[in-house]
Amino acid sequence: MRFLAASLACALGCMPVSACAQADYPNRPIRFIAGALPGGATDILARAVGQKLGESLHQQVVVDNRPGANQIIAAELTAKSSPDGYTILMVPSGFTINPALYHTLPYDPLRDFSAIALVANVPNVLVIHPSVPARSVSEFIAYARSKPGQLAYGTSGVGSPSHLATALFGMMTQLDLTHVPYKGNSQTVIDLIGGHLQLSMPAIPTAIPHVRAGRLIALGVATAQRAGALPEIPTLNEAGVKGYEVSGWYGVIGPAGIPRPLLGRLNGEINRILAVAETRGTLSHQGADPLTGTPEQFAATIAADIQKWKKVVAAAGIKAQ
Repeated sequence: MRFLAASLACALGCMPVSACAQADYPNRPIRFIAGALPGGATDILARAVGQKLGESLHQQVVVDNRPGANQIIAAELTAKSSPDGYTILMVPSGFTINPALYHTLPYDPLRDFSAIALVANVPNVLVIHPSVPARSVSEFIAYARSKPGQLAYGTSGVGSPSHLATALFGMMTQLDLTHVPYKGNSQTVIDLIGGHLQLSMPAIPTAIPHVRAGRLIALGVATAQRAGALPEIPTLNEAGVKGYEVSGWYGVIGPAGIPRPLLGRLNGEINRILAVAETRGTLSHQGADPLTGTPEQFAATIAADIQKWKKVVAAAGIKAQ
C-alpha cells in the first residue's frame, strides 16, 4: 500500500520531467557541452562555470567538447537531448548569427531551446604576430594597406563572431585581408603564434595568456569600453577606427521544455556562482565580464540578436561555405 501510494503521488505530479525527478535533481553527472575545441573562450567559460556548478549542486559536471560547423553540431545535440537538466550548452553570441548564414538548420534557434542564464560579456581583441612591423592600430592599418591581400587572418569559422568582427574592421578601414576559417579560435591562435597567420580577433580569454607571454601583440579591443583584463590596450574606436564596436555574450541554454522549477533552479545557481567575488575575479582576469539575469531576459537577448545579425550578414554579403 505504501508503494502504491508513493507511485500514485509521483504519477499525479509527473510532467515530461517528473516532479519526483526534479526533487532528486541532480542524481547523476551533468553534461555541459561546449561547441569548441579546448582552450577557446567557450571551453574556458564552460569549465569555469561547470566546476563551480558541480560544487554547488554536489554532483559532477562534465564538459563535453563538440566542435565544428559554427557550433551547430553541439547545438543540434543539445536540442535533441531530454529536457531533464542533465544536458546544457555554453553558447557564444555566434549562436544567433547562424540563422542568418544557413537557410536550413537542424533545429529552430528559438523553439528548440530553453534559455537558462547569461554568463558573461567577452570582448574580442585584435592581435598580431610579433613579426608584423606594427605596434599600434594606425601602424598596422598603414602596413596592411601596403600589402593588399597578403595578410591573412584566422577565425573560428565563416560567419563566426571573430569573422564578423574582423570583417567589419577591414570594411571600416578599407583593408584587403585574406580570411582563413578554422574550427575554433584556439586552433587559430596556434597558427597565429606559429607565424602562419598575421592577425586575428579572437575573444580575450583565448588570446590573453599569449599576449601576457609576449607571443602575440594586442593592438585594440572591439568593445566600446576598455577590457578590465587588458586595461592598457585601447579600444579600436579610441585607436582611430571611429564608431567601431563589437561585443559578444556567452550564456547557457538547454533543450526546449525544461520545467520552470528546474529552469529557475539552474538560473539561480548560475547567477549565484557569478555573484561570488572569487568567480567574478577569475572570469575578469581572463577577460570576461560576468553577467546575470533571468531566463526571460536571456531569451529576449537571443531573439533580438537573431534579427540584428540577419541585417549585418545581409549587408556584408557573408555566405556560409
